[in-house]
Amino acid sequence: MAEELEHRDEYPEKIVEGMKELGLFGLTVPEEFGGAGLDLLTYALVGVELSRGWMSLSGILNTHFMAVYLLKQHGSDEQKQRWLPRMATGELRAALSMSEPGAGSDVQSIQCRADRDGNHYVVDGTKMWVTNGLRAGLVVLLCKTDPSADPPYRGMSLLFVEKEPGERSFEGITIPPNIEKMGYHGVETTELVFEDHRVPAANLLGNEGEGFRQVMDGIEVGRVNVAARAVGLATRAFEEAIRYAQERKAFGKPIAQHQMIQEKLADMGTKLEAARLMLLQAAKKKSAGVRSDLEAGMAKYFCTEACHEIVTEALRVHGGYGYSAEYPIERLYRDAPFLLIGEGTSEIQKLVIARQLLERHKVEG
Repeated sequence: MAEELEHRDEYPEKIVEGMKELGLFGLTVPEEFGGAGLDLLTYALVGVELSRGWMSLSGILNTHFMAVYLLKQHGSDEQKQRWLPRMATGELRAALSMSEPGAGSDVQSIQCRADRDGNHYVVDGTKMWVTNGLRAGLVVLLCKTDPSADPPYRGMSLLFVEKEPGERSFEGITIPPNIEKMGYHGVETTELVFEDHRVPAANLLGNEGEGFRQVMDGIEVGRVNVAARAVGLATRAFEEAIRYAQERKAFGKPIAQHQMIQEKLADMGTKLEAARLMLLQAAKKKSAGVRSDLEAGMAKYFCTEACHEIVTEALRVHGGYGYSAEYPIERLYRDAPFLLIGEGTSEIQKLVIARQLLERHKVEG
C-alpha cells in the first residue's frame, strides 16, 4: 500500500485512521489528558518502525508531537485542557510553522508579524515548508511580536493558531497548492499566507519574547524524530540490500559471496548500529528533561548522513534494479535527502555541535 500511495503522492487517510485507533497521536500526551503518557524514547522507537515501513507516516506525527511537547512544557493549564485531550485522540492534529520563503536556517530573520490589538493578535506574513499545513487544525506559529527587538530573537513569540482542517481559505489564512517534492510524498508540505488573521491573545504560549527559546526547545524533539526516521529508513534499506544480495546471482554465485558486496554490507551494518545507539542516547537525555542540544544535534547529523550513505550503497547493491520503481530502494533513495535538511541542515548541526563542545570544554584563562 505504501508504494502505491507514495507514487501517487496520496495522503494515507486509512492508515492515519488506524494510527488514531492505536492511540499513536496521544503517545506522549499525559494520561490526565487522555494520552498514554509515554516518554520520548518510546516515541523515537515508534518513529523508527513507522519509517521502516514508510517515512511519511512518522512525518505526520512529528510536528504533532512537537506541539504536544511545547504545550506540556510551556502551556498554561487552560491551554492544556483546551487542546491536549483532542490531540490525544488525533481529532485535533497540529503543525509547526517556523520557516519562511526568506528565512530557513536563519530563524531570527523571519518577517511574519503578530501585532497586539486588544484581546487579539493580528497576524500578517507568509510561512513556508509547513508539514501537515493543510490538514492540521492547530498551527504553532513562530512570529515577531516586537520587530524592533535587539537582538531579534527577543522579539519572537509562539502563537497557537486554530483553523479549519482541510480548508484552503479560512478567515485571513490562505493555503496555496501543496509544494511538489522529489520524495517525502503522501504528507503535504505547504505555505501559509496570513493576512489580518486574528488570534486570541489567550493563544500566546508563555509570554511575549519567549518564542525563540521555546521553539529551540521543541526543535530538539524534532531532531530526535528526524534521527529516528533516518534509522528506520536506513534499517529498511539495509534489510532490502542484504536480502537482495543473497538472492541475486552473478558469476555463478550469490553476490553476497563476493568480497566487494560483503565490504558494503559490513560498512552499512556498522554505520546503522552506530546511528541507532546515538539516537537512543539523545532520546534518553531529552526524555530526562535535561539540556540535550548537543546530543540531539549529533544524533540528527550522524543518523541522517549515515542514512543517506546506507541508502546509496543499498541502491548500488541492487544495481540497475535499484533505480527501478519495481523495488522499494527507489523510494528510499528519494526520501533520504529530505532528512539531511529537515529540522536544520547538516551544516547547521555542525555549528550547533561545535558551539556546545566549545562551551562544555571551555579553557579558562
